[in-house]
Amino acid sequence: MASVTYQNAERLYPGSDSPAVDDFNLEIADGEFMVLVGPSGCGKSTSLRMLAGLEEVTNGKIYIGDRDITNLPPKDRDIAMVFQNYALYPHMSVSDNMAFSLKMAKVGKEERAERVQEAAKLLDLEDYLDRKPKALSGGQRQRVAMGRAIVRHPQVFCMDEPLSNLDAKLRVSTRTQIAALQQRLGITTVYVTHDQVEAMTMGDRVAVMKDGILHQVDSPLNLYDHPNNLFVAGFIGSPAMNLVDAKAGEGAAKIGEYEVPVDRAASSKMKGAITVGVRPEAWRIVGKDEGGLPVKVTVVEELGADAFVYGTSGVEGITSDMVVRIDARRELHKGDTIYVTIDPDNVHVFETETGERLSD
Repeated sequence: MASVTYQNAERLYPGSDSPAVDDFNLEIADGEFMVLVGPSGCGKSTSLRMLAGLEEVTNGKIYIGDRDITNLPPKDRDIAMVFQNYALYPHMSVSDNMAFSLKMAKVGKEERAERVQEAAKLLDLEDYLDRKPKALSGGQRQRVAMGRAIVRHPQVFCMDEPLSNLDAKLRVSTRTQIAALQQRLGITTVYVTHDQVEAMTMGDRVAVMKDGILHQVDSPLNLYDHPNNLFVAGFIGSPAMNLVDAKAGEGAAKIGEYEVPVDRAASSKMKGAITVGVRPEAWRIVGKDEGGLPVKVTVVEELGADAFVYGTSGVEGITSDMVVRIDARRELHKGDTIYVTIDPDNVHVFETETGERLSD
């Protein structure tokens, strides 16, 4: 096992004006499950492939433990990669697929069989060892790909969107299995996904990227509660945080004629154009005469235990879309108007121009 360190790492593709990954600094602790997340083209897969030796590092360094692996070939890095498309050999059995890398490394037949059995037991694949990949489901094939990585006893797992080919239900169960397995094995894992729900539920810490830049690294809960900037605030959370244009007032943010109370830290720093962020569950529904912000209902999304109301703010000059989480038993219909308010502790305030967080 070992830590992973990116030190000012950069990947600039030939002919490109800007790096795909720029001045990337990240420390991943021994045994940590680190998730790289961001929209398509943000540089997360490139960062992973730089660690695996599949992309050249054009500037900076990458370390595994104290070892500089920046210019080492992939085979000398002691890393196991799990790909999106499984990359299994169709003519080989599950057992042979899992043992192939060991065979290439000239590991003895008995030890190969022992390691394969050990991994198959961990992954509940013991009954499938003699089958070919075509006889397996998508989830089982992904577990075989995991098994092929596990048998190598690597220092680091690199996983590049391994669940994106699975259906929604299977994706949920498989991500739980992967997280539990990683915790049991204690192997340092770098996991790439574009799905922020996957990132929040799996990672010990999550690194959020955009346009090759690392914007924030933190625990899932801290990312949710204290996003550093507008991009992270809008990206993390499902449904996303409500982000509404406002103007700085005296101790409050003004959305049209409605005033949103803000914390003291934000109040002392905000000037001119600001953006107010509110999580859907933080709104409180109040009576019309209590001075709440009106929201005209467009759609009600029923989820069983609760529901999400999608609507527009209904304030003159403000057309922001709004999402409010409500009790599923509360009957609301398209065209209804509700009134919502918010406590200052649940308001996130950002400077509109820079995107910088102003609230505590």
